[in-house]
Amino acid sequence: MAKSSYREEYRRIMNDLRNKIYKPVYLLMGEEAYFIDKVSGYIEANVLNDAEKSFNQTVMYGNDVTVGQVIDASRRFPMMAALQVVVVKEAQSLAKIEDLEHYVKAPLKSTILVICYKNKSVDKRKALYKAVGKTGEVLETALLRDYEVTSWITEYLKEKECAIEPQAATVLAESLGTDLGKIVNELDKLMVLLPQGIKKITAEQIERNIGISKDYNTFELNGAITGMDVLKANRIIQHFEKNPKAYPLVVTLSALYGHFLKLFSLHMLKAKYRVQPIPDVEVRALGIHPYFLKEYEAAMRRYSATKVSEVISLIREFDMRSKGWNNASTSDGDLLRELVYKIMH
Repeated sequence: MAKSSYREEYRRIMNDLRNKIYKPVYLLMGEEAYFIDKVSGYIEANVLNDAEKSFNQTVMYGNDVTVGQVIDASRRFPMMAALQVVVVKEAQSLAKIEDLEHYVKAPLKSTILVICYKNKSVDKRKALYKAVGKTGEVLETALLRDYEVTSWITEYLKEKECAIEPQAATVLAESLGTDLGKIVNELDKLMVLLPQGIKKITAEQIERNIGISKDYNTFELNGAITGMDVLKANRIIQHFEKNPKAYPLVVTLSALYGHFLKLFSLHMLKAKYRVQPIPDVEVRALGIHPYFLKEYEAAMRRYSATKVSEVISLIREFDMRSKGWNNASTSDGDLLRELVYKIMH
């Protein structure tokens, strides 16, 4: 399965489950645990009613059981119910997991076996993967890339019939990283805390409820640098310096690097399309909301492709210095101040 389509596969599988279309085996694997937990959690919560779960729902852990025990549990017939559910969590720790192929090739129709194989994938060349592909469902997840997070936040909230300001979505994406479990927790918290009748999350609400400042964050720092606003950039740096735990240098450097990488990619697209407008689909593929395109275009006029390339090299150099290379005592705040000065001059 192509990594680019796993979210569509996830939605299809969840839609089938909601419509009570079940497969006898689910192999849920890959780097992003959020989607694995969502599918397995839905099956655990909804396939059987509370009375049926007592006798017909079994949860096992890969470290604690053998393949033989998993097969024995899966081959049992349900008691006073049409189905039984067997969930194997942490299946990546199950010894000789490939031996499950003997069951998966001819699974019991009254059993739903869910295999949760996190942080990596089973060998696709071997029989287990191929067997599940014929008799059940395979979902292979991948970590979101940095540039995908903003659009994912918007999509998630849209499914919940809630909106978010473009700036607020970008601030969240740059502050929370790519951990979907963490992002979802914060989004769910924000939705609960919205005033009655309000269905849109703003930067002010984010600052008030989860502590990410709408004025002092990496998004605003990027804008100040490419907008050549020296005073604002230095105010943000001072705030970061006073709150090093909330604004670690490694996170700030990563955000700067991502921002200038997008700027460089836009320069390449501009050269490709020449006098024509860059299509929205290309802009979104870079993780840039079209709402901010004018700001990026203004930044491109201030920072040529050559200058952007030099800035990217500078950020890499200062990343090395922050880790001790050619730097004996310079503080993180002074490193950031020096870097921003060199970028803007």
